[in-house]
Amino acid sequence: MPDDVEQTQGFVTFALTNGPEYHISQIADAVIVARNLGATLVMPDIRGSQPGDKWNFEDIYDVDVFMKSMEGVVRVVKDLPTRISTRNIAAVKVPNRVTEDYIAEHVEPIYRTKGSIRLGTYFPSINMRKAGKKGDTDSVACLAMFGSLELQPEMHEVVDSMVERLRTLSRNSDGQFIAVDLRVEMLNKKGCQNSDIDGEKSCYNAQEIAVFLRQIGFDKDTTVYVTESRWDSSLDSLKDLFPKTYTKEAIMPADKKKKFLDSEFEKVIDFYVSAESDVFVPAISGLFYANVVGKRIGSGKTRILVPATSASASNFLSPYVSNKNHFAYSCYC
Repeated sequence: MPDDVEQTQGFVTFALTNGPEYHISQIADAVIVARNLGATLVMPDIRGSQPGDKWNFEDIYDVDVFMKSMEGVVRVVKDLPTRISTRNIAAVKVPNRVTEDYIAEHVEPIYRTKGSIRLGTYFPSINMRKAGKKGDTDSVACLAMFGSLELQPEMHEVVDSMVERLRTLSRNSDGQFIAVDLRVEMLNKKGCQNSDIDGEKSCYNAQEIAVFLRQIGFDKDTTVYVTESRWDSSLDSLKDLFPKTYTKEAIMPADKKKKFLDSEFEKVIDFYVSAESDVFVPAISGLFYANVVGKRIGSGKTRILVPATSASASNFLSPYVSNKNHFAYSCYC
């Protein structure tokens, strides 16, 4: 607990939603809110993108790692006590990277009145840049974001086997492979069609990624992993220049496909393969990119190359890395 906060009787409940890049931020905000209120945090469930899609925390993440990481930070229970009626829990929304001042003004009065709250995080912007001065909230956020979530053993094993397969396929290039976050359905969304003031784009298609990678020196023997689930004809232009281009369908162990393909687990696998690759190229800007970068900074894998249509090759390193302005740098200094 913060020094001036006593343990209270209430609970903070929440759910993890929208995929692993959101989970990291949602966990951090829930831990910070519970800690500042002196409340007990209830282990979240996980909600999918379709109504009714619901999993237990342990279906994706390691419960023991999470519980152990929270010792001395915030009290955690696996379930809400039966004496607490969910009807009496107030729904409260907080902005991502919630501050102590915001909690004191907008959350604490509701918590004091209702006794327990159900927390939701909204994302007014994708901001993973470092804040000014580092406080207690930052160190708690660091622990929650980068020290509390680990995949449960079976999923860990799937990711490890896929990474190992990609390294084997890359034996002609020292076992190194590139992960490209390129999802066709995202490229077709309106936000991807526009350029910013400088003419730079926020999304790049397979053809543009292929040309970019060749221009900065990767040869045709380079192994490329693409986050698109199944092969899509729009990826052919990437495979033309890089014949060793694979989706997860091609490299996932056969006995795991039934369980892990065509499910919410796909994005989790993509996130962790992207965090493990030798080079990461985000074809789409956004929170997936920002939080993969955070994981990679923690493990020293800072070869993150952002496509651009104009800059010289020296400028392709992600600004999060070249400017050292990602929040993760305040956690690993």
